[in-house]
Amino acid sequence: MESWLKSCGAVGLDDLELADFPVTGRGVKTLRRFTKGERILTIPSGILWTVEHAYADPLVGSVLRSARPPLSVEDTLATYILFIRSRESGYDGLRSHVAAFPTSYSSSLFFAEDELEVCAGTSLYTITKELDRSIKDDYRALVMRVLAQRRDLFPLDKFTIEDVGVIYYKWALCTVWSRAMDFVLPDGNSIRLVAPFADMVNHSSEVEPCHVYDASSGSLSVLAGKDYEAGDQAFIYYGSIPNSRLLRLYGFVVPGNSNDNYDLVLSTHPSAPFFELKQKLWASAGLDSTCTISLTLADPLPKNVIRYLRIQRLDESDFAAIAHRQLAAADEKINDSNEVEVLRFLVESFCQLLDGFGTQLEKLEEQLAEGVYPSGGNAWAAAHVSLGEQRVLRLARKRAEDLLSAAESESGDVRGSLPAMARCANCEKDSAQLMLCGRCKAIPYCGRACQVAHYKEHKAICRAIASKSGS
Repeated sequence: MESWLKSCGAVGLDDLELADFPVTGRGVKTLRRFTKGERILTIPSGILWTVEHAYADPLVGSVLRSARPPLSVEDTLATYILFIRSRESGYDGLRSHVAAFPTSYSSSLFFAEDELEVCAGTSLYTITKELDRSIKDDYRALVMRVLAQRRDLFPLDKFTIEDVGVIYYKWALCTVWSRAMDFVLPDGNSIRLVAPFADMVNHSSEVEPCHVYDASSGSLSVLAGKDYEAGDQAFIYYGSIPNSRLLRLYGFVVPGNSNDNYDLVLSTHPSAPFFELKQKLWASAGLDSTCTISLTLADPLPKNVIRYLRIQRLDESDFAAIAHRQLAAADEKINDSNEVEVLRFLVESFCQLLDGFGTQLEKLEEQLAEGVYPSGGNAWAAAHVSLGEQRVLRLARKRAEDLLSAAESESGDVRGSLPAMARCANCEKDSAQLMLCGRCKAIPYCGRACQVAHYKEHKAICRAIASKSGS
């Protein structure tokens, strides 16, 4: 591949070579010293894998261009990669690049069921399951729209969804996901590309962003993200990416990743009371009726979470009370009862999310320390994803609990509105000191332990009651 790249105008290959490294595996080794910011490698536009490059192909370009509806960038590149790999001649340089791709990937999409179960309860677990189904649907659509139309170019015995040798759709998609680079162009549009040899450079959070696209020439360059000595591994920086995304797209994790997060989805059904009024308030606050808000280690409970829920929990009397205030009133507390209701709901929700993890944080830490999951393996990686998300959610819960304690003290409402004497739904003890479920406001508990223990039994009725009230 190197000789082909040189003949096409690639610059810098004499100072680099592919090598195997103990932790990262295949990567790029420097053969001389580089100072930070120095150009290491440049790949010219003519040999970059892009949608435009695929469209310009004399054999398959017109087929890809004429697909209706148009193929996504990912499907276009994946189909083109499969096409080149299936050809026996005519694409020598491109074929040599494809031959350098890994024959398998360690993305969560390829995990055995027991390996994926290690991170049950995480966003990665849910997304991986959904993505696997989506890939099957996308493949069927690709067959109908493109592959079956030109079987002379796309023999279906080779262009399969699952493993037949190393030519199959899921493998090609993972090739694009793990090796493509994305850039925003000066006109605001974006470009996704795969750059031969440059796609072998691994990620490190210890280097600064150092791969650049020159829109005027169309070339891709890699700069030294730090000083290198001869024999060092060269790195690029993928970005501030949590382990869940690293494992899904690239097949690895960073233990103790400071970028770990949990994407909290907040949604309200259009049939909920006062939905249109609430929609206007959300819009004025830069939100929507369905929001995905990232909880992070640095900011486990962003203001937008509470702002959203303050608006969601407004009732008729609240609307009257805030009529004279700015529409962005959710930046401030609406009133005491609304604030307490929102924070109780958050605490309960975080408890339920944490209870849904297959293995709790302390147990995972113990298992990792004891070597239950072989270091670097799939289950080990899944465990680190679960650790990261649980740590974020625990910080979020603690923050919500602290805010709730302060709000209850300020309002004088410590346990909610209950009869003078009620009975815990879990242990059935009578007590004057009970709390209501923060979501449905109907079921009493004597404490958090009973609430969590009763959740599986209570979940269905809780959702039914809450949906009627629009929560």
